[in-house]
Parts: sequence; structure tokens; C-alpha cells
Amino acid sequence: MARREESVDTELLAQMESGGDRIRVPLPNRKVNEMFAIADQILGGRRVRSVCEDGETRLSRIPGKMRRRQWVREGDLIVIQPWEFQDEKANVCMRYTKTQSLYLSRKGVLPEIVDLFGMSPDDEMPEMDDSVDEPQPEEAPPDEEEEAEKSSEAMADEDDDIDSFFG
Repeated sequence: MARREESVDTELLAQMESGGDRIRVPLPNRKVNEMFAIADQILGGRRVRSVCEDGETRLSRIPGKMRRRQWVREGDLIVIQPWEFQDEKANVCMRYTKTQSLYLSRKGVLPEIVDLFGMSPDDEMPEMDDSVDEPQPEEAPPDEEEEAEKSSEAMADEDDDIDSFFG
């Protein structure tokens, strides 16, 4: 049985974003050395390989209290707390839902290394050109014969495309 893919709750996301400047999702507690990470690989035995915001890859342990309440999947945004005596290991403190991850990404809270949830470069808004548009000189109206030739060429191209599409 395949796992269900987690979806984004657009209504909840809009509600969270309408709150203004205040962030409505719990953040890592920096005083106790918690940080953002991405669950890179599920290893089994309550273990996850995670890529942390400081660039390190750590072996993280999911505590039983959290394991029974929510599942950690590959690609999830999590909060980890590195061990004081072994820096290459950590405990998972919390997991963000996809909606929460997208919200944090849009607010600009996530570091670049773990920001997989934001807008892709293809989705970026086109930049507006600040230059003043100069009026273009008007061209002479095209002749009727030229228009007829262009329209017949366009029709021929469309026919070729349709024929090649259907074989």
C-alpha cells in the first residue's frame, strides 16, 4: 500500500499569511541549539539522515513520543537538536506540515540550504522595466495582398501541425 502524498491546505495558508508580520508557526529554540533540517533519508529503526541548516549531515533519532503521533517522511522540514557529546548525531524535536513549511518559506524564515518549499525559479514574477516607453513610430498599414499571404501561410502551418499530431 502506497503512502498518501501530503497536500497544501490553501485556506489555512491564506489564513496564516493574513496575520501580518507575526509568524504563526513555532520556530526552533536557538537557546537550546535547535535548528531547521530536511529529512533526507529514512533509515529505519527510528533513524533519519538529515541535512541541517549549518551544512552538516547528521544521523537523527525520532523519539518514541513523536514517532507515535506523526510520521516523518523524506523531504519533510524538521527541527533537530544536535547532541552535545556527538555532533554528528541529533534528536528530532518536531516536524512541520507541508502547509507550515510553505508558510515559513514565503515569510523568508528558512535558510537557503533547507528552503525547498519556496517558489522555483520558473515561478518567479517577471521583473518590471522601469524605463519610460517612448512612442513607437506608426507603420504604414499592410496591403491586403500581404495580409492574405500571411493568413494562408499560417493556415498551412496549422494544417501541417495537426497532420503531424494525428499521424
